[in-house]
Amino acid sequence: MELVIIRHGQSEADVLGVHEGRADFPLTELGEHQAKLLTNYVATHFPPNVILTSPLMRAKSTASILKEGIGCELIVEDDLMELNNGVLAGLSREEAAIKYPLPQNGRPVHLPIEDGESELELRFRAERVFHTIIYDYKEYERVAIISHGGLISHLLKAFLRQPNSSDFAYATGDTGIHLLEIKESVRVIRFLNRQEHLN
Repeated sequence: MELVIIRHGQSEADVLGVHEGRADFPLTELGEHQAKLLTNYVATHFPPNVILTSPLMRAKSTASILKEGIGCELIVEDDLMELNNGVLAGLSREEAAIKYPLPQNGRPVHLPIEDGESELELRFRAERVFHTIIYDYKEYERVAIISHGGLISHLLKAFLRQPNSSDFAYATGDTGIHLLEIKESVRVIRFLNRQEHLN
């Protein structure tokens, strides 16, 4: 089984410089173009049998463009949403720094922002959706997953069986692709954050 894990294209929040998280911003024109370039690349090199996507607009739109180019089934999976960043959603970074300043040593992983979820809760959600995918979709040769930077980082930690206390983070650019393989009991990273389709 191969997992093609993909971050959505550029969203309006990226341009506005606001905290996104669960704020539901659409793709920009550039984001839609990135998704079309992504689709051509994925269709040529590793077309999926099924696409799973976060329901947030920026991910679902990216997934819909990919679906049009591939012609496979598209399934919305709520657990693929980005971190619930509570009161920060949609706030400018400047306003958020004033209203909700981070503690000097950062927020402990078990403490959520007000009305949101903690990093630890995000990790557990990523573990749950990762194991759901590899169990419920094991009959598929290749599954595409369209999600968000924070959730993708935790999916990679789940794949690598890193501990919950791990300080590692995995960056993913706009429409960045991670190709992972599970073959019997062996887990192989084919590549991380590939964006050559944007060149």
